[in-house]
Amino acid sequence: MKTPAPPDPVKTAQAQAGMNRDTAITQQQLNMVDQFNPWGSTTYNKTGDDGFYDSQGKWISTPRYSQTVTLSPEQQAIFDQTQAAQGNLAGLANEQSEFLRDYLNKPFSFDNQDAADWAYDLGATRLDPRFAREEEGLRTRLANQGIQEGSAAWNNAMSQLGQSKNDAYNQLMLQGRSQAFNEALQGRSQPINELTALLSGTQITNPGTQSPGTPQTGVAGVDYTGLVNQQYQAQLASSQAKMGGLFGLLGAGISAIPWSDMRLKEDIRRVGTLDSGLPVYTYRLKGDRTVQMGVMAQEAEHVVPDAVVRDPSGFLKVDYRKVH
Repeated sequence: MKTPAPPDPVKTAQAQAGMNRDTAITQQQLNMVDQFNPWGSTTYNKTGDDGFYDSQGKWISTPRYSQTVTLSPEQQAIFDQTQAAQGNLAGLANEQSEFLRDYLNKPFSFDNQDAADWAYDLGATRLDPRFAREEEGLRTRLANQGIQEGSAAWNNAMSQLGQSKNDAYNQLMLQGRSQAFNEALQGRSQPINELTALLSGTQITNPGTQSPGTPQTGVAGVDYTGLVNQQYQAQLASSQAKMGGLFGLLGAGISAIPWSDMRLKEDIRRVGTLDSGLPVYTYRLKGDRTVQMGVMAQEAEHVVPDAVVRDPSGFLKVDYRKVH
């Protein structure tokens, strides 16, 4: 009996690819739902076909679609005005960029001494009167304590007042310099910030984002390869079962082999073919209700004559150990 041929892997793969493609196209078409809302509409249309040559050189055609977004009259008017405003801002930004080209070519400069002098002049009007009052008060206290001008104690007290005065002015100039530097840096960056603001703008929202998203439909693919393999395995198992039943007779002696002479059989039905081309049948021996399977001795004589044995009764048997 012939073993079923395994499925062609190339043909199976091609069929599976085709079914996968059909699933993808079906899912795409199911999900391309036209949408209509107060902001406008989003529609889909088939505009043509694309395609490609597969690994076997066969041309595969696939559909091509386009998405069209149409705004409502009110939203279209807003969109047009927004575009016009952005055009104006872009023009201003272009003009400003011409200025920045020369502006940024000049290196950033900052004069520490000028900043310190500015801070000193600004703070001196407040600190000088304060320290003058403190010095006068200190002189009075020293005199009341009987400390003479020019003495070590007097010189030490005046020296401490001078250090406090110097520290206050140094702190004033450092803070003033830091403030002046930050102001100069901000002034340097201001034209750049203005240009960035001009270039940044917002556009009208796509109407598709104003409404809930389209529900996505999932289409399960067909496991064609698995189905083909399951069918082949079932056929193979069936064939092996039949072969096992037929060739299970090989282990028995010739006397135990059922009669193979077609003259002794009835209800004969062909069920397969051996690799040698010898037909295989199911049948019942006359007078017996048991269904058996095997070959016909008269046919085996023409294919494997060495396997045919003539019984003393004149009927024929087949030695299945020689049948293949």
